[in-house]
Amino acid sequence: MSETLQPAEEPQQAETPRLAETPQLEQTLQLAETPQQSEEPQQQAPVAADVPRQQDPVAAGSPQQPGPGPAEEAPHAPKDRRVLRAVLRWTAAVAVFGVIGAATAYGVTEQKRTDLPGLATESDGRWTFPAIEKPPLPDGSPAPFADGNDSETHYADLRKLVLPLPRGATPDKALAGKDGWLPASVYLDAYEKEARQDLGQQLKDDGLRQTAARGWTTPDGTHTRIYALRFTSAAFTRIVHADLTDNVASPADAPYADEEYGGWAEKVNVQYTKRNVFTEAKPYGRTAVRYAYIEAGDVIALVIQSGKAALPPRITFQQTVVLQSQLLG
Repeated sequence: MSETLQPAEEPQQAETPRLAETPQLEQTLQLAETPQQSEEPQQQAPVAADVPRQQDPVAAGSPQQPGPGPAEEAPHAPKDRRVLRAVLRWTAAVAVFGVIGAATAYGVTEQKRTDLPGLATESDGRWTFPAIEKPPLPDGSPAPFADGNDSETHYADLRKLVLPLPRGATPDKALAGKDGWLPASVYLDAYEKEARQDLGQQLKDDGLRQTAARGWTTPDGTHTRIYALRFTSAAFTRIVHADLTDNVASPADAPYADEEYGGWAEKVNVQYTKRNVFTEAKPYGRTAVRYAYIEAGDVIALVIQSGKAALPPRITFQQTVVLQSQLLG
């Protein structure tokens, strides 16, 4: 089965892909607490009026029988009951509003940032790629880093181990090759003219088997080229990789590029891969260039990005290098 790659997470950055961090809400919304109901006031039992002991009946008109006196007033209803009813009504209303408030706060905190009006996260400049999947392996072939695959061979189609074009990009027809396979001479054109012959001989001696490539230009003028070279085994790729990163040959228009040490490329955690990243120093030539070598088993990939008069955005360069590393790892 093919394996779908997860979007490249920005490595813990010395600067980041991840590249620009998505802003977080400045303040976390807390769930509204439902107020505790007020305790009911203790209803005091009404104190019964003292009832005089009933005297033995006496004859009417007896001097012992008291005469008619002023009528006693009926006892008033206790005020405590009216207060209690009012308190209960207000307590119930507060409880209802508390529940509604809590539900509203929960709904806000559960929504994604982009779902809330006014809180949409602006794009950090990364490109949008189609769904990227590792190509299927031929029946009975092991994965490149599986136990028993000592040569760390990628048995999948090399042409499908190169990143596709991002949305809105224009393809570089010069890298289309024949049926997707690129002649070694076209790959060598990516280097300074004086280095091509020696590099070509070295690649032949070190067991270069296949070359595939893809290139594109995005609307901002950034030109991207990716070359994938498959060798006889991982032992040869390690030799070639060491020579290329020691400036045996430099990509055209970037003869004085400086290697980045201890940066984001070394912190990218893509298993079975290794990266070396270079950035052209000023003054730039016709173009300003960033490039990177990726070593993964029997394959070496070269990613070159260039811009006119200015370096291409670091964010898209990092994104491309990380995704290509994942596709090979």
